[in-house]
Amino acid sequence: METVILEWGQLFLRWLHIITGIAWIGASFYFVWLNNHLRPPEKNTDGIDGDLWAIHGGGFYRVQRFAVAPEKLPKELHWFKWEAYMTWISGISLLILMFYFEARVYMIDPEVADLTVWQAIAIGVGAIVGGWIFYDLLQKSPVGKNQLLFGILFFAFTVAVSYGLSQTLSGRAAYIHVGAMLGSIMVANVFFNIIPNQRKVVDDMVAGRQPDKEAATSAKNRSLHNNYITLPVLFIMISNHYPFTFGHEWNWGILMGISVAGALIRHWFNLRGQGQKNYWLWPLAALGLLSLAFVTAPRSHGADGKKLTYVDVQPIIEKHCRGCHSSQPTDEVFKVAPSGVMYDTPEQVKAMAEKIKIRAVNTKSMPQGNKTKMTQEERNLLGIWIDQGAKLD
Repeated sequence: METVILEWGQLFLRWLHIITGIAWIGASFYFVWLNNHLRPPEKNTDGIDGDLWAIHGGGFYRVQRFAVAPEKLPKELHWFKWEAYMTWISGISLLILMFYFEARVYMIDPEVADLTVWQAIAIGVGAIVGGWIFYDLLQKSPVGKNQLLFGILFFAFTVAVSYGLSQTLSGRAAYIHVGAMLGSIMVANVFFNIIPNQRKVVDDMVAGRQPDKEAATSAKNRSLHNNYITLPVLFIMISNHYPFTFGHEWNWGILMGISVAGALIRHWFNLRGQGQKNYWLWPLAALGLLSLAFVTAPRSHGADGKKLTYVDVQPIIEKHCRGCHSSQPTDEVFKVAPSGVMYDTPEQVKAMAEKIKIRAVNTKSMPQGNKTKMTQEERNLLGIWIDQGAKLD
């Protein structure tokens, strides 16, 4: 019953995380798009520095942006904050329920580092908290005045964190914690900077003072940072489906390469919205992703020599795979075959041979945390059998 409750809890939190994440990121993308597409009004209007006409869902819309703030506040003013807060709350709750409650399965890989549960959790939490502290101090320092220099230094810091996590946690946990660090920076920007600065502007108006333009500018800058961080975080959210990334020996470099490609694509959209044409960002991003695909291409495991059949690898499958991937799993954590994949018959194993090669041979991401102590010799033998055609007899 405990396993069922945990699985339903993970399902609910993941679903909530996706729903609120769509709402938050959708609002973020829309307002960045809006700011980029606003143009000076055709007629001079006091306080208005941007104007946009749009059509959607059969209706016409006109959006105007004030240079700082209107002379009088409206009766209703919507604040975009709960989308961000609920995305973070659901995401951190899912991280705790899945990774921290099951740290030995998802966080600790003895082949990477032989850690205790609390050491693994401390490393993960330290990366999340430390990431925000570094980002915030760097942004508040003189370096924060130079967006290019700030971006270079923050990226270098993220590379260092990614490398450090990949040398201490399992590949999947390292990716998730980089995502949690970046996502926490995004929501902390909302909680500690964007919303408070917006409140300053509103309070100034209520008190009859001239609104603080610097506060508005600071909030806008942090919002733009969030916009560039979004695509890397979205990739990390789906990365568990692609073990050839987090399970690769250069997993940290692959993550950073994909993150750069995502940031370049986001930058292209931002420039395009501002009316600037740029023809090299998309090809550069595409070239980077193609290079990563080449790096992660599977290697041959020596198909020549003795011809293997299923009998040669059956003991490996039974010892290292069937505990979870069976109609009646014996694993202490997985009581239902993950993703419905079962290896009860030779035909079922053959049908999933290429997937097995990716997970157990090329990336070594299976078994989870190598809990059954699968040896390199066993992985090589499995790879040879698959390269020879995964023959059953």
